[in-house]
Amino acid sequence: MALTDNTTSDPAMALWRAWQAACLNTVALCQKQQRLETQLINSVGFPHAKVYLPDEDATYSMWWQGDIGDYFGGDPGIRTKAEADLAAHQARWDAEDERLGYSAAKRAEHAAADRQQELVDALTTTPATTLAGVAGKLDAVLYEGAPSEESTEFPWPLIRSALHDILRIMRHGGASCT
Repeated sequence: MALTDNTTSDPAMALWRAWQAACLNTVALCQKQQRLETQLINSVGFPHAKVYLPDEDATYSMWWQGDIGDYFGGDPGIRTKAEADLAAHQARWDAEDERLGYSAAKRAEHAAADRQQELVDALTTTPATTLAGVAGKLDAVLYEGAPSEESTEFPWPLIRSALHDILRIMRHGGASCT
């Protein structure tokens, strides 16, 4: 949404612009984190241990340390091997994670999302002094709250309509923006 009126003195607009930048940053960091996660999974796979039980002629995958004890606690040999295999796979995951920067990217994404939420919270409590500021607030409500851009559930169509009305009024000079 482009708001071009003279809104330099509207604190809501300043927050809305900061929020927009934070949204773009969050999306970019999310995409980076997802790309790195895919590389990490393709490179080493999710940490797990495969346990072959000859008595059952079956192989089981254990994805969590607690499962190993729950399933194989009575057999120290199998339990010890499964724990070592899981630890080795986790170490490979951790080394590749460090090399790729996946966890760092995930932390950065979370920090960006937190900043985005802080700006929404500030926007919620900051009075708008222009129609553009009101439009910015409605834009944030739609982005943060609507389940989809085309949601037909109440109140989303009404909020979209009000936002479009405000933008139309601003474009055609039907009301003062200050």
